[in-house]
Amino acid sequence: MAQQPLKIVENSEKQMPCNIEAEQAVIGSILVSNDIYDEISSLLDPQKFFDPIHVKIYETIEKLISKGLLANPITLKNHFENNEGLKELGGQEYLIKITKFSTSTKQTIDYAKIVQEMHRRRELIKISESVLYEAFNNAEINTSSEEIILNAEKSLFDLAERGHFSQSFMKFEKALEQTIGMAKSAYQSEEGIVGVPTGLTDLDSRLGGLHKQDLVIIAGRPSMGKTSLATNIAFHAAKNIEKKGSKSTVAFFSLEMSSEQLSTRILSEQSRIRSNDIRRGKVSEKEFEQFIETSKNISELPLYIDETPAITIAAISNRSRRIKRLFGLELIVVDYIQLMRSIGKKEYNRVQEISEITQGLKALAKELGVPVLALSQLSRQVELRDNKKPQLSDLRESGSIEQDADVVMFVYREAYYLENKEPTLGSVEHAEWQQKMDEVSRLAEIIIGKQRHGPTGNVRVEFEAMYTKFKDLENK
Repeated sequence: MAQQPLKIVENSEKQMPCNIEAEQAVIGSILVSNDIYDEISSLLDPQKFFDPIHVKIYETIEKLISKGLLANPITLKNHFENNEGLKELGGQEYLIKITKFSTSTKQTIDYAKIVQEMHRRRELIKISESVLYEAFNNAEINTSSEEIILNAEKSLFDLAERGHFSQSFMKFEKALEQTIGMAKSAYQSEEGIVGVPTGLTDLDSRLGGLHKQDLVIIAGRPSMGKTSLATNIAFHAAKNIEKKGSKSTVAFFSLEMSSEQLSTRILSEQSRIRSNDIRRGKVSEKEFEQFIETSKNISELPLYIDETPAITIAAISNRSRRIKRLFGLELIVVDYIQLMRSIGKKEYNRVQEISEITQGLKALAKELGVPVLALSQLSRQVELRDNKKPQLSDLRESGSIEQDADVVMFVYREAYYLENKEPTLGSVEHAEWQQKMDEVSRLAEIIIGKQRHGPTGNVRVEFEAMYTKFKDLENK
């Protein structure tokens, strides 16, 4: 069911938070000097004012200034000749009166922030009352408590972020400052990258790490190691956060594997004990002690795992916002796209549903300013070709995934396909096959099929299947 905006319930019992004097000072200052409007327009819109007549005055000021006209008590007069609200306050004399509240640009900005603060408090009250209304009155119309919570969380986050994410235009000078800052961070970084490091040197060299606001896709056929690679990257990102001592986290949404299975993989990789042996309890006393010691060393990692199956894009968005608000957020991992549900119309086909999901993931990356790493299955048409190396057209429901992603990477292991072609033991062919298997058994390729900001190409890495670990090649 699609999220619905919360019903606004007006508070009639108590005076809502407001500061009329601050509103008068803001409007009066603009009427004296229209230049001040440019300084506070990003903070305020008409609906942030409490007094209805102030709402109307600010709307009129906006219209006049947007047309390149002067906004002062004289030019506003014609717009309010028949306004009963202004007449009650003294008509045009009120417009002249509030100019006496005018002050400096700096003080006006401070007053604008007060007006904004009062508006946010009023909105908080409305959201709280709406939650109460929904909880009390919607039990009989199939509105679940989970939907009420999701809607409330979205409303709260929208209110918290309003003004941070809504800026559409940026002066080129400001954009250049951000670019210089990014380049400086990369220059000063020990690893020479500015994005979230993957832990694989050659891959980071190609990508520059995982960049803020990017949607990064890791795709592959089953058993290629998609989840292993994503888990390796998430773990390395969390270790990097811990190393820097920054207050941030990694959010891992695992739709296929349980949190226990994921933690087993990470422990196997770090303790160098086979994950299969861990699950079956076939470890020595020394290995078990090593296992426990490793778990203690990594137990405080800033990594959060959500194992909700068939989660919706709306739920992922709300939970990510909550994590960012409470703990900070550096990376989101989703395993995997085809197991997600959209919140679109029931008559949507799967292509439309995947399109809504990938658009939602890209929007989330931009909104929260973090990279989103999402896994995707490949279609079976890969198996029908002699050359099994994947390409962009192999993405299932590929149109939207390829279009919305900033980076698309494929995981390919030749050994997986070679294993299924084992000749008869003892034959000449088997000896040749064994030699080839020895060459490629620990090799994997990460194929960068698309990169919006840089080159494509292949990165060869080592894959230790017994520990589900990808690492740099020792002998390149």
